[in-house]
Amino acid sequence: MGDISLISAGASVKGESLKMIEDFYSIDGYPFIPKKAELNFKEIISSDHLGKFWLIKKEAQTIGYIILAFGYSFEYGGRDALIDEFFIKEPYRGEGLGTVVLKQVEQKAKKLGVNAIHLEVENTNQAGNRLYLQSGFSGNNRSLLTKKLKQ
Repeated sequence: MGDISLISAGASVKGESLKMIEDFYSIDGYPFIPKKAELNFKEIISSDHLGKFWLIKKEAQTIGYIILAFGYSFEYGGRDALIDEFFIKEPYRGEGLGTVVLKQVEQKAKKLGVNAIHLEVENTNQAGNRLYLQSGFSGNNRSLLTKKLKQ
């Protein structure tokens, strides 16, 4: 499997990161708006209070990314976080790397004072659902509903 590590993204990897975001969005047909993605990327890498954008490295090769966005929850006793995006490039899927990455995110989140991690997964994403359930995530008999306030 090789060494897997999470490295904080910086401005120097903007192009590579935006390409991976575009690839991720294309999986489920989400609209990719380059200017919006670039603005979001710049904002999260420069604002530690918003969250973390980590590149997933296998030895020296970038094989994906994961974004942890911070929030606050009375129910969970303070800081919580949402795995907003999690992408592993096609050639590296199915090798068990997702499990390794999620364990590392959990360790890093604990050090960052996160009390609970949430995520969304498409109902049709069988591999993703399996990975998350095996990694200790569970449903809570609630539905996440969203109302966009800004396009």
